Amino acid sequence: MLIREVILENFMSYDYARVPLKPSVNVVCGPNGSGKSSLLLGISVALGQSYTERSKKLSDLIRWGRDSARVTLVLDNSLRGRRRPVPRINKDVIRLTRVLRRDGKYWFELENKAVTKADVTRLLSSFSVDPDNMLVIMHQNMADQFSVISAQEKLRMVEAAVGLEAYRQNVLKARQKLSRILSEEESVGKLLESAEQTLRYWREQYDRYQQKKQLRLKRKFLERELAWAEISKREKVFSELKEHIQERQREIQQIEKETEALKDQMKAHQEELENLRIDWRNLLEERINLEREKARRELEISSANQTLEEIQSWMESSQEQMLECLSRIEKLEAMLRAEFNPSNLGPHLTEIRWAYEKLERLWTQRLDMKRKDLRGLIEKSGSRLTELGPQIADIQAKVDALNSKIEGIQNDVLDHKISLALLQYREKTLARDLEKLNKDLQNMRVELEEAVRRAEEGGPRLVSLKTVDEILDEIRMTDGHLVALADVSEDIERMYESYSKLYLELKEKAQTVAENREKALEEVKTRMESWKKVIQSLLDHVNLRYSTILLGAQATGMVQLTSTQDIEEAGLEMLVGFKGTKPVPLDAYTQSGGERSTATMAFLLALQQHVRSPFRAVDEYDTHMDPKNREIIANVLVSSVEGSDAQYLAITPSQITFTGKNVHIITVQNVEGTSLIKEVVSSQAEG
Repeated sequence: MLIREVILENFMSYDYARVPLKPSVNVVCGPNGSGKSSLLLGISVALGQSYTERSKKLSDLIRWGRDSARVTLVLDNSLRGRRRPVPRINKDVIRLTRVLRRDGKYWFELENKAVTKADVTRLLSSFSVDPDNMLVIMHQNMADQFSVISAQEKLRMVEAAVGLEAYRQNVLKARQKLSRILSEEESVGKLLESAEQTLRYWREQYDRYQQKKQLRLKRKFLERELAWAEISKREKVFSELKEHIQERQREIQQIEKETEALKDQMKAHQEELENLRIDWRNLLEERINLEREKARRELEISSANQTLEEIQSWMESSQEQMLECLSRIEKLEAMLRAEFNPSNLGPHLTEIRWAYEKLERLWTQRLDMKRKDLRGLIEKSGSRLTELGPQIADIQAKVDALNSKIEGIQNDVLDHKISLALLQYREKTLARDLEKLNKDLQNMRVELEEAVRRAEEGGPRLVSLKTVDEILDEIRMTDGHLVALADVSEDIERMYESYSKLYLELKEKAQTVAENREKALEEVKTRMESWKKVIQSLLDHVNLRYSTILLGAQATGMVQLTSTQDIEEAGLEMLVGFKGTKPVPLDAYTQSGGERSTATMAFLLALQQHVRSPFRAVDEYDTHMDPKNREIIANVLVSSVEGSDAQYLAITPSQITFTGKNVHIITVQNVEGTSLIKEVVSSQAEG
């Protein structure tokens, strides 16, 4: 299914209409002039189809009296498995709109945003829809038109509808490649013949050049000998300079070794220093802890002594208070004995005195225990203070020893740093000398390499037994002989070699082109066979269905390929015979209008299961059919689409021929010049 709904606004005879479409078959019916075909035309315009049968300009499709029109298609973009047809638009529906204006401006809108025709084409390709293919959308009178178009056009339409265009393109590309190779082969042949004639002339001139060439070779040899003799002198100086550099390098290497040893020693001292500092910090921390404990113990003793003094002072004060209290008790006892009967008061007075004595004893015991605890604390802290003194002195001794050791190592490190600085100074001095020597060596190397390069241009190294002056004398004699041959062109050898090389290259190229021609021929043959195989396989399936449909209409027929040797001449021929006649090619003269419509629709329906487009449409295909054939084609149309994902739109003056499950009937009427969707029902299966 492709289209869920069509929305027409001010389009042709429609003021405003919303037409829902269903999967399977959608039948649009109604009287002539009601606006049935306008619905399909609106869909075609929204899809960007270049065909419009009603008007030369799109602005003529705008409803009379209005300035603009809009046709909106609500496309189904729901998931097919795990993927949407247009993954970049994550919606179940996509709104594609075509806006037409009276001033001649037209544009597309996708999801309410203006887009180009190319964007629409890419969108439709995601759905595998080609609206310009007659086998996908067949407007009025196209059934007759299909019967009269050339066999070649028919075949190309079929290939496009079923997605086999790539096979044709492969064959055409291979043929274009073969054509280029054949043209190249002809050009190379002509060049080869011309090069052979030119080569003969330069071969004659080349023989004259040999004597001069021999003299040149001799002079070149002498120049080479002279160059290598001069290089030998330079190499001797170069070797001496390298020895000086190697001596400096050895000294630097020795310094680097000593420096590395010093660094290793310094590193070891640094590590030892770090370890000693850690030990020093640990001892310091331990001493601090002991000093802290010593202070705490001293504070405890001081606090305990102060508390004892306070207790003693308080006890003395308390004893005075107790004596005063005892005196008061005795006075009270004497007073009571004087005023009351002593025999009655005796037990009570005895009890009071006993309680006082008990309280005095208890108070005295508790104070003694407190003083005992404090004296014990003082004794314990004093004992601990006695132990802490030697411990602190021992730690101080260790700290002093560590400080002495650290100072010694630091002195060693300082000595090493001084030695290292001296080594680095020596190394820098030697490095400067070495840098200067290397620059001299580099310059000499460059000069020597340049001299060697120039000498190597003359040939490999020679060990000459002649002096430089002897070599120069021989060069002057050779130059005299060359002057005598100055009239011989210097370009003869180059031209001869150039044409020889060109001739050989052309021969190799001719052979390569011939091999490429054979490969291209084989490629054309292979791709042509692949194309024939897939096309013939398609036609085998279509033929079976085509003949079955025609049999219901009391006809026979077949479809076949023509001119299969040339893909550009190859075509699709439809044969049909009605009422017992022998099948003959379908054309505008042999069969009646009804017969042409029946044969065309039979082929179209036979092709349905192979068509890629999810949306197909045909407009008033049954105008010329008799009632029986109209019913047969309608039933076949329903059965062809049923059970597939295809969505079919059939426009007919009457829907009575369409029965069966999942046939969606849309009735269109024209009321006072405005097309209205009067009824939308779905027929159900009988029974």
